[in-house]
Amino acid sequence: MIRINEIVDKVSTYIDNPDKDLIQRAYLFSARAHKGVLRRSGEEYISHPMNVAYLLAEMQLDEATVAAGLLHDTVEDTDTTVDEIEDLFGADVADIVDGVTKISQMDFESKAVQQAENIRKLILAMAEDIRVLMVKLADRLHNMRTLEFMKPVKQRLIAQETQDIYAPLANRLGLHRVKTELEDLCLRYLKPDVFGQLSDAVAEHRAAGEPYIDKVVNIIQDMLKKNGIKGRVYGRTKHLQSIHIKMEQQGLTFDEIYDLIAFRIILKSIKDCYAVLGLIHAAWRPVPGRFKDYISIPKANMYQSLHSTVMGPDGERIEFQIRTEEMHKIAEYGVAAHWQYKEVGKGAKKGKATGTRDAERYTWLKQIMDWQRELSDPREFMSSLRLEMFQEEVYVFTPNGDIKELPEGATPVDFAYAIHSEVGDKCAGAKVNGRIVPLSSTLKNGDSVEVITDKNRVPSRDWLKFVKTAKARTRIKQYVRTVERERAISLAREMLEKEGRRIGINVQKALKDGEFIKLAEEFNCGSVDDLLAQIGFSRFTPRKVLKRFYALTHGESLDLRKPKSKPEEDTKKPKSDGLNISGVDNVLVRFASCCTPLPGEPIIGYITRGRGVTIHRTDCHNVKNFEDERLIQVSWEGAEEKPYPAKIRIKCLNEPGMLGKISTMLFEAGVNIDSGHFESMVDGSSELEFTVEVKDLNQLYAALAKVKALKAVKEALRVS
Repeated sequence: MIRINEIVDKVSTYIDNPDKDLIQRAYLFSARAHKGVLRRSGEEYISHPMNVAYLLAEMQLDEATVAAGLLHDTVEDTDTTVDEIEDLFGADVADIVDGVTKISQMDFESKAVQQAENIRKLILAMAEDIRVLMVKLADRLHNMRTLEFMKPVKQRLIAQETQDIYAPLANRLGLHRVKTELEDLCLRYLKPDVFGQLSDAVAEHRAAGEPYIDKVVNIIQDMLKKNGIKGRVYGRTKHLQSIHIKMEQQGLTFDEIYDLIAFRIILKSIKDCYAVLGLIHAAWRPVPGRFKDYISIPKANMYQSLHSTVMGPDGERIEFQIRTEEMHKIAEYGVAAHWQYKEVGKGAKKGKATGTRDAERYTWLKQIMDWQRELSDPREFMSSLRLEMFQEEVYVFTPNGDIKELPEGATPVDFAYAIHSEVGDKCAGAKVNGRIVPLSSTLKNGDSVEVITDKNRVPSRDWLKFVKTAKARTRIKQYVRTVERERAISLAREMLEKEGRRIGINVQKALKDGEFIKLAEEFNCGSVDDLLAQIGFSRFTPRKVLKRFYALTHGESLDLRKPKSKPEEDTKKPKSDGLNISGVDNVLVRFASCCTPLPGEPIIGYITRGRGVTIHRTDCHNVKNFEDERLIQVSWEGAEEKPYPAKIRIKCLNEPGMLGKISTMLFEAGVNIDSGHFESMVDGSSELEFTVEVKDLNQLYAALAKVKALKAVKEALRVS
């Protein structure tokens, strides 16, 4: 276990004469507060805040933040109050602890709302003091390191949230070490089959590639020495999640990834960086399109470096990252290496940006703050947050030469909204580098963009198919939602009047007389228009609403005799398949074939008119294109013991009896093969794809692990 002396010694390496007494007192207080409490691993609970504090010290944060790391759970988990923390350790430490605590102490109607509101609180807290987020990230990293002691369902939920929110936030703050470790740990729990196979493959590749790494490092060191340039060189293997993403996006196998190793060259000055880049390009042929200059145009998280991929010794494709010592420190520790904790006036708080340079670097945080105020729907907020943080950047120019930072794949519509919301709303066309292009065109680094506006133009739903920024998507959806809401209300009136005539209720008069106001309250709608919109969007049927209306106005149930030709109860069934469907009763449920969700996975429902609710995985690529109004909260609730379909892919050597061995393995794991097809490859291997039936995600991954244990099997993965 980490000891307090190790934390104090680590702080002493980067702060002259640190306040050791503050850290020591925080440790003693935390140890007393958590005395006798054990973690799921069996360790004393104090081991967790100790590890969090050490991680903060590794990030080179100030004494107050390290002390807050030691105390971050005391208010939430013990009888300690924030006022007590302030009295004993000062306002600075208390504010950080209070910020971290508030994120966890909120109750909401659903997990999605809770997650969204927690993240809202986190963003508000980090805008006030960035150190709150640093403590929360350190807390999450240590929890991820010890996630093996949690139940599998809990593991996946925590890993999914970490992948969606905390890893991208770490990336945005430039915390490369934290980000990469979080991503690899997420991969371990979300896709254990992929993680295991990539870990083995990378370990084998690293062992085989050591001589090659040494060879390249020696060549570069000789190159530096001959040209009188001082610096250091080392090679590293890319982390697992980045390899997995590249394999998925480009449809590659591990053996087809050529730039697994990246070499870093750390130098004394920017001048040396460009000089060494020239020497490398003179020695080896650069790969076209694989050079990026993040020194002249840094990333939003302050990252600076020169990136270039070349055909190196023996024809191997290798990547170089060239940077100064200061750039390297920021690349590893990001905001922690750069943020200035200075008093900026009497009574001012620490942890604020101390100049226009800092403020410009964190414009992305201001943008998130702006649109998070506009979004009331938690699903839309979370979707926009992921959209905003996951993307790489491109840099384009306005006609006046100003630089606009946009996510990779952004279009002229995204650019228009980046200029101003009104410009985006009235966007009618665009010129890129002087030529008129379609609004769906993808912008590239260095493009000069001019927006053509028309006062009569309005946002189009079609724009949602290609825009990349959260701001553009939010504004377009707001307009589309307004228009579609009006249509839904009009449609609902027609449907209610038609159904009312059939059963003898004058809907038009009831609406005019205000008799639907109490009915709206019965259905938890804020107004009659809200109720009508819900009917128009098929969340409630006209029959169900009018039946309740009759009961309220007449004090008795209405006997709705259904025609024999339309036995409605035969075509619908109550919530089933172990699902809890928020706000909807007696609905037909079907599972999407595009992502084949399994019990234990995060899921979401989509209301399809006339076809009930379709269940998708939350990470299904189709969900992002759905209308928000038709998305509905769904969760597993004691899933039925029934088979669910899943698709798997197995790559193996084409040996006699392999199909029989694999079939036997699956049978022994309780997995039934429903269908499949096989293909022989030119290298003598075979690729088998099966649709199998399993009871849940755990059974699927256990079966894949057994199959992978066969010596001739190269790969055994779930596919969707």
